[in-house]
Amino acid sequence: MTTLLSERTALLVVHLQHDIVSPGTAFGSLFHTQVEARNILAQCDKAMKAVREAGGLVVPLQIAFREDYSNLNPSLPLLQMVEQAGCLKDGSRGAALVDDISVEPGDLVITHQRPGPFTDTDLHQVLQERGIENVLVCGVATNASVEGAARQAADLGYHTVVLTDASSAAEEAAHEASLASLSLVAQHGSVAELTA
Repeated sequence: MTTLLSERTALLVVHLQHDIVSPGTAFGSLFHTQVEARNILAQCDKAMKAVREAGGLVVPLQIAFREDYSNLNPSLPLLQMVEQAGCLKDGSRGAALVDDISVEPGDLVITHQRPGPFTDTDLHQVLQERGIENVLVCGVATNASVEGAARQAADLGYHTVVLTDASSAAEEAAHEASLASLSLVAQHGSVAELTA
């Protein structure tokens, strides 16, 4: 795993936003318990620091929409839930990244509107311009946008690794089932291995 720490590696940090991971918020009510139990925020922050120190690119991902949701296509049940809950509005505290992770000036923050961060963004182009070959993925939720990001990265030809100890879902069973499915397209790794 430590061989992945280089300037050719990008770390996608998926949706560590208040409305998704903080207690009592629209999706935090689903995800916060596992985020806390698995120490996800600290684990993601460790991975971010390790990738930065190796000269790689850290990509914090935010899913957020206009105030009137005019750029939200409710074709997915997950996105229908966003609109019904009135959350993840661009510029709001709920859509902001949590303070528990450190975002540095050299990081590439990508705001997108679909579970997969490569859809309708310039993420792939930027990674190509940077010579990125390896994509690590961590965050919330394993069986939704973490899996979406990993599958898109793998489809685009990146060597893709899901950091299993820095990702979580609403329930441990959903997390494990997603990892089992992802093993066909991505490697499993851990922050512990990355920082060893």
